[in-house]
Amino acid sequence: QLQASGGGWVQPGGSLRLSCAASGFTFSIRTMYWVRQAPGKAIEWVSTITTGDRDTYYASSVKGRFTISRDTAKNTLYLQMNSLKPEDTAVYYCALDSIGRSRGQGTQVTVSS
Repeated sequence: QLQASGGGWVQPGGSLRLSCAASGFTFSIRTMYWVRQAPGKAIEWVSTITTGDRDTYYASSVKGRFTISRDTAKNTLYLQMNSLKPEDTAVYYCALDSIGRSRGQGTQVTVSS
């Protein structure tokens, strides 16, 4: 089970940190993903963190602004989002795959002035 939280409304240039509580599987050995879906658009891959936190990957649209991390003791995945832009507005999900088929409950992020 995956449950994202931490979303909300923020002005352009602001920051948010999303969390995703994971349960029901061995979180520490899974590659984990953040994906998002803007209104009227398809699901978009945002970021990946590999097993053992060896590697992280980011979509070009968020690289340099977002940081993915995890706390295996808390079974929690994070996404630190800085310098937010209106085009980052979307429902954000954590998932076990890059296209979001295994995504859990999402959290809404709205960036506007």
